[in-house]
Amino acid sequence: MNEKPLVLKKATLGGGCFWCLEAAYQKVRGVKKVVSGYAGGHTKNPEYQEVCSGITGHAEVIQIDYDENILSYEDLLAIFWKIHDPTQKDGQGGDLGTQYRSVILYHKEDQKSAAEKSIAEHALNFARPIVTELNPLTIFYKAEKNHQNYYNTNPDQPYCSSVISPKLLKMEKNLGDFLA
Repeated sequence: MNEKPLVLKKATLGGGCFWCLEAAYQKVRGVKKVVSGYAGGHTKNPEYQEVCSGITGHAEVIQIDYDENILSYEDLLAIFWKIHDPTQKDGQGGDLGTQYRSVILYHKEDQKSAAEKSIAEHALNFARPIVTELNPLTIFYKAEKNHQNYYNTNPDQPYCSSVISPKLLKMEKNLGDFLA
């Protein structure tokens, strides 16, 4: 049996509420773990209420551990462009504020190059310019326990049923090849 060894890599993305991105990427083949958190701000050890106020400068993000033998960084970005609106500045739908901005936080220069290429390629698919920020990841703060695996533990919560569930249905329809 010539099974390839697990090659874990990390990616950090923000595209609105972290609950939405977390729920979406948990369904992707090759994703081993998704952690909701905060990055891109100036306050050490921020808490949810502080981030929501906009005073910390952080974005709600997810950090993804994925098996590079199954899924590439470019695949993660292709999914990213399909599951949020990268042309909406500082928000997604009704979630407004800098904490909901679209952002790619690269871990290494190869991720930066891949992201730049992906932005250029996918810009042609949108009527408005992509406003997604591209920045180096300096530090990732894991969000509080009640924000982890949120959709799966709260599927009947109104936000989950009215915002996340429709996104997941759309994802299943449009990105079936990537799903586990």
